[in-house]
Amino acid sequence: MATILVADDDHFIRELIGIYLKKEGYTVVEANDGVEAAHLLSERAIHLCIIDVMMPNKNGWELCKEIRELYDLPILMVTAKGESEDKVKGFQQGTDDYIVKPFDAHELIMRVKALLRRYKINTADRVAIGNVIMDANSMEVTVDHEPVLFPLKEFQLLYKLASHPGQVFSRDQLIEEIWGSDFDGFDRTVDSHIKKIRKKLNQQRAFDIVTIRGLGYRLEVSRDV
Repeated sequence: MATILVADDDHFIRELIGIYLKKEGYTVVEANDGVEAAHLLSERAIHLCIIDVMMPNKNGWELCKEIRELYDLPILMVTAKGESEDKVKGFQQGTDDYIVKPFDAHELIMRVKALLRRYKINTADRVAIGNVIMDANSMEVTVDHEPVLFPLKEFQLLYKLASHPGQVFSRDQLIEEIWGSDFDGFDRTVDSHIKKIRKKLNQQRAFDIVTIRGLGYRLEVSRDV
């Protein structure tokens, strides 16, 4: 299942949210402020963030903005305040959804699941090519049984190509399927992600991600596999 980061300076709230999430099978990582959360994001493969607005050192709005600049993953903000201006500020910083304390456990879980679906996180299959295994259930990649960390969109892009070896995907196709039809960025976003994937997997020999000039990309399996 997905790994979820819970950032809140209230230990009781972190523990409570963790109980709800773990009952659903999710892995939970905790941070007591925005600085610790940012560090965990750089060290772990996180698939969704639940962030409290009022935290010391780095508040939820600052953390949300930083996540949006560096990662592409769903964010659910939690606050004790219900004023519309706070919600507007959260959405302006890039949060995907908002929930107000005290919250209902069922509502929290439904919002988490909705965000994971919106970001098209597959939780059922895995692809193995030679010594490389891509597990869509845990969103993890291993090479020779050693984990290689991938942010969400990099994993989804690699998993898509690996699920259809030999098939050419245009940049537009990949953006549509992974980033969604409402993506308003540049098609070179795909190129940037492919470059990062290649760099992380440059030691493996099971496959290559080949650039098809003027078209897009395809994954070619090595003849030795």
